[in-house]
Amino acid sequence: MDAAIRVEGLKKTYKGTEALRGVDLTVKPGSVLGLLGPNGAGKTTAVRVMTTLLAPDSGLVEVAGYDVTRQPGQVRRRIGLAGQYAAVDELLTGRENLVLVGKLLHLGGRGARARAAELLERFDLVGAADRPVGTYSGGMRRRLDLAGCLVGRPRVLFLDEPTTGLDPASRQSLWNTVRGLVADGMTVLLTTQYLEEADYLADQIVVIAAGQVIADGTPDELKRKVGQEWLEVAVALPDRVADAVAVLAPLAVDEPGADPARGLVKLQLRDGMDGIAAAAVALRDAGVDVADFALRRPTLDDVFFNLVGHQPQG
Repeated sequence: MDAAIRVEGLKKTYKGTEALRGVDLTVKPGSVLGLLGPNGAGKTTAVRVMTTLLAPDSGLVEVAGYDVTRQPGQVRRRIGLAGQYAAVDELLTGRENLVLVGKLLHLGGRGARARAAELLERFDLVGAADRPVGTYSGGMRRRLDLAGCLVGRPRVLFLDEPTTGLDPASRQSLWNTVRGLVADGMTVLLTTQYLEEADYLADQIVVIAAGQVIADGTPDELKRKVGQEWLEVAVALPDRVADAVAVLAPLAVDEPGADPARGLVKLQLRDGMDGIAAAAVALRDAGVDVADFALRRPTLDDVFFNLVGHQPQG
């Protein structure tokens, strides 16, 4: 396949409201696509169409080489879907949850037990395998949920805000797991409100708003569109912000930005890296004491804000 997921001209309307207005995207096999957008942008609708849970009004949608409208059964056999909340039975043990999924996928009793054991090992759940899931932590439940999605050995995995509510350690653990899956050749489509998550995992980012794609590229490509790196100076005494702006202005491409309340001055240097030393000398000669002096680069938060006018809702 030249594309694990191919979407062209996807449209969907709900009660007269266009949820998707001609979405196009392509995901290469063995890569991660981060699907970003504000609440109500159409992300969930797009994922539901790609996973055969919702029929499109028009457009082409192919997943793992099969058309979601004409061949939904073939698509379902080749995908895994993990929603925002872990879909596990709390009364069953972790092992019983996975064996049940295996039997539902017609692996047979022996095959289901073997696959469950393999996944419990992979997701570091062997020690808790025979405990009721109701005793699991949030991170353990999420890992079990992801393991359940992999029982059928899918080629494409859809993760809808997979780390919502997890602590930083559990989130990092799940990120490492996803990277391992991709290294093994799996294709992942990820929706998330955590932009550092998309930055860490995604090979490609697609941003949608009001049902349309408004940006598409690698994380670095999107950051470069926002602008180059800038110098951020935190002065020790906020009442010296105006003095800092005055001495730094000749070194800046445009008028430096100032935040007197926080004691910050931001500017893009005319001479790039060579201007850093000149800025430090200018501040010293002017007697402006500095609490922090750092070169900052655009983040995906900056990209998101630049595109949609506000930060994502976590």
